[in-house]
Amino acid sequence: MTEGDRNRDRDRDLSVYEQIGGAATFWRLVDCFYAKVEQHPLLRPLFPDDLEEGKRWQALFLMQYWGGPAQYATERGHPRLRMRHAPFAITPAARDAWLHCMLAAIDETDIPEPARGQMRDYFEKAAAFMVNRVLPADDGATS
Repeated sequence: MTEGDRNRDRDRDLSVYEQIGGAATFWRLVDCFYAKVEQHPLLRPLFPDDLEEGKRWQALFLMQYWGGPAQYATERGHPRLRMRHAPFAITPAARDAWLHCMLAAIDETDIPEPARGQMRDYFEKAAAFMVNRVLPADDGATS
C-alpha cells in the first residue's frame, strides 16, 4: 500500500468536519459566503438587515451536518430547511445566485478534496431542493 492509498483511506474515515479543519473552516466559509450575499443584488433583499444571526445558524447547521458538534439541534431542533425558507421567494434565479456564491466561497476557503467535491454536490442538490417559486420567466417556457 502506498502513502497515497493510506492517506485516501484515512480521509474516508474522517468526517468532512474533520477533513477540512473543524469549526474554524466552517466559520471562514460562512463569512466568505455572506460577504458575497451582501454584495449580490438578487440575494441581499432576501436576507435580514442584520446578517449575524443567520451566519451563526448556517455555520452551526453546516458543522453538524458534516459531522461536527450537534449544537444546532440542541439549540434549534430539526433543521426543517424547506419550512424555514418557505417565507422567502426562492426562484430558480435565486437558487443559481445562492449556489454561485456558496461554490465560490468553497473555492476561496480552499476546502480540500475529497471534502470539496462532497460539499459541492450537497449544495447543488440542496439549492435545487429549496426552490419554492417559479416565475413565468424562470419556468423555461417560450412564448
